Amino acid sequence: MKKMIAIFSCALVFAGCSKTAVENIEDENLRTSEPQGVVMRCASEEVLQQQLKADPSLRLRMEAIEEARLAFERNPAAARLLADGTIEIPVVVNVLYKTAAQNISLAQIQSQIDVLNKDYAATNTDITKVPTIFQGVKAGDVGIRFVLDQVIRKSTTKTSWGTNDAMKKNSGGGLSPTSPTTKLNMWCCNLSGGILGYAQFPGGSSATDGVVIDDNAFGVTTAGAPYNKGRTATHEVGHWLNLRHIWGDAQCGNDLVGDTPLHTGANYGCPASGAKSTCSGTPVMMTMNYMDYTDDLCMYMFSAGQKTRMKATFASGGGRNSFAQ
Repeated sequence: MKKMIAIFSCALVFAGCSKTAVENIEDENLRTSEPQGVVMRCASEEVLQQQLKADPSLRLRMEAIEEARLAFERNPAAARLLADGTIEIPVVVNVLYKTAAQNISLAQIQSQIDVLNKDYAATNTDITKVPTIFQGVKAGDVGIRFVLDQVIRKSTTKTSWGTNDAMKKNSGGGLSPTSPTTKLNMWCCNLSGGILGYAQFPGGSSATDGVVIDDNAFGVTTAGAPYNKGRTATHEVGHWLNLRHIWGDAQCGNDLVGDTPLHTGANYGCPASGAKSTCSGTPVMMTMNYMDYTDDLCMYMFSAGQKTRMKATFASGGGRNSFAQ
């Protein structure tokens, strides 16, 4: 059973935030889009918009989670405890396959768990590449550990899956989640439309809760470059822990984290170090952040503010509190 070795918060308490305090989570006109011909790294925002339209009460639940997050960040006692808290999360991997190649090996699955643990503990070897300008806001160990709990496999006649959550339902030909309030469910399957993955944010239905990853981007043993370092899952689990895209899904948008710079939009490939946004003040962009869209090889850090935001989800009212019990 997972356990919390201590409860929350971080070496850094939110000081001021240069971004606005409120985010419009439904303004589709402001969302940036991928350049033509570029793989869609993540469909989490698009899925969120669909869920908000289908279930208006979701907005209220997400707003309550944000209020709980703000209360957590303002609580000095929680902030003192964050650095010492380690939460262990059991992971159930649901593999849906039509071909032998899609039925990924246990070694490949374990390689993905290993990447998650390295990235969330900041023991990944490329963390040493963080530029000097961001050394002061580098997260260090987020204090979350992932343990492979179970692998469930199912042969299917479906050639590919979309983003309507069918892979998460036995009735849709997929696999319904196992104990989703206490275990992180991940689905590995062939996603259509060039999508690498998507996640459900805290506040959504437990019946569809978890993370979906394309079989060609899951783990490191046979996944295809440039998405062969397991960082699609690192990115999507970040969403599952309430992180937004670093550009706030709008031009110079708000990711609700105070120590990440404003981004003009998503970055692709491997941008040159020091690339600046066109936003107010033309700040240097944190293109190596896991919540951007750069290649796996070129994303390798969370910020301290993102750490606080993720750990806040385990506090009372935070949306993932059941994992901390």
